[in-house]
Amino acid sequence: MFQRNAIKWLRNWRTKENRKPLIVRGARQVGKTSLIKTFAKEFNSFLSFNLENPDDLQLFSREMSAKELFDLLLSVRHKKKEGDILLFIDEIQNSPFAVKVLRFFYEELPDVYVIAAGSLLETMINTEISFPVGRVEFMALRPCTFTEFLGAIDEKPLRDMIENFDVPDVLHNRVMTLFNQYTLVGGMPEAVAQYAKKRDLVALDNVYQPLLTSYSDDVEKYKKNETMRNVLRFIINNGWQYAASRITFERFGNSNYKSREVGEAMRTLQKAMLLELTYPTTETTVPFSDDMRKKTKLMWLDTGLVNYAAGVQSELFGKTDIVDAWKGKIAEHIVGQELLGQSNLFLDYRHFWVREEKNSQAEIDFLYKSRLYGAMPIEVKSGHNAHLKSLNLFMEQASCQYAMRFWAKQKTIDTITLPSGKQFTLYNLPYYYAGQVENIMKRLKQ
Repeated sequence: MFQRNAIKWLRNWRTKENRKPLIVRGARQVGKTSLIKTFAKEFNSFLSFNLENPDDLQLFSREMSAKELFDLLLSVRHKKKEGDILLFIDEIQNSPFAVKVLRFFYEELPDVYVIAAGSLLETMINTEISFPVGRVEFMALRPCTFTEFLGAIDEKPLRDMIENFDVPDVLHNRVMTLFNQYTLVGGMPEAVAQYAKKRDLVALDNVYQPLLTSYSDDVEKYKKNETMRNVLRFIINNGWQYAASRITFERFGNSNYKSREVGEAMRTLQKAMLLELTYPTTETTVPFSDDMRKKTKLMWLDTGLVNYAAGVQSELFGKTDIVDAWKGKIAEHIVGQELLGQSNLFLDYRHFWVREEKNSQAEIDFLYKSRLYGAMPIEVKSGHNAHLKSLNLFMEQASCQYAMRFWAKQKTIDTITLPSGKQFTLYNLPYYYAGQVENIMKRLKQ
């Protein structure tokens, strides 16, 4: 299995002075278990328990102290208390006691490294589950980024060039071809691994279909009521075609469902990390808040799944510029996926900017918020700079000096003079740099 960038995050967690048990959160099949098993190779001992296994679940079926439980787990796996030990509890949502006991590992056994993972949708279904606030920490695992994709297909030198913001012009077309392949495949680890092995896009149907089926199967476990199951099922079956589009909840997808029903279902799927409701802001500086009264933008877990479920794979075949496919929605979606993929923080999400006054309508595709460097407007468009009217309007109001535009062409840097006389620097960057925005912003500040 190829290496995930999140391994660096885990290594940092391991060396933290006040380390707490870690819960790895993510949608089904984003590679949580594989990541932890890879990380486990760096420890003297590895205790792994999957609570979907009845025998393993039985070990967590009765109340006991963390010390008693740990001794039991060591005994079952024939391990000794020596060296660094990583305890991994997979599918932890199946045992309320297993979740509760995490806090006691933090208090009673701080030298034991504890990681848990599980399905978020099933966690929400089980109303007995309550994570111990303040006694655990969280890491989000999302689909593979483009640089992880390059590592998987054995293009590590190109990966290093992208991470160093140093792809030579002579290699631009080659890297763009690979990025277009990544856009088609998406970042679900099994799809990436299968493509790396066979280089066959059609064969990936056998990856996408079971994934979508597993998401639908989870819906059947939702016990609140039949109406909510129907709405969840409808969104999973029909919502992919609205990727990167602004939507309304009322009668979503030409259904008869009410705003309240669709909103609750969407927020449930958002907690399960299958989708994100990205709301606009009207502010131009950080901190900025989302305007929940305006139409949200629907962003799904993975662009490869969007291509398959929405039936738009054929539109991408042979496209030199992905912005020409599906009215630019796929280009916007994959750039958005790359922006979010830079972070393993669970509470990170995307923003975009709008101005919706009577005689002045404008929208910026993304407003990237850096904790260290402030706001950065980002557009996903081809064409001449004069056509970036929304960006120019934003920059007239904003205090930032830099903006980014992602496109299929090579890297260029332009100085734009606005009607007011204000100037700003526009970085026109190839799509393959979309996952490097934080690194690029560091360079701008040096």
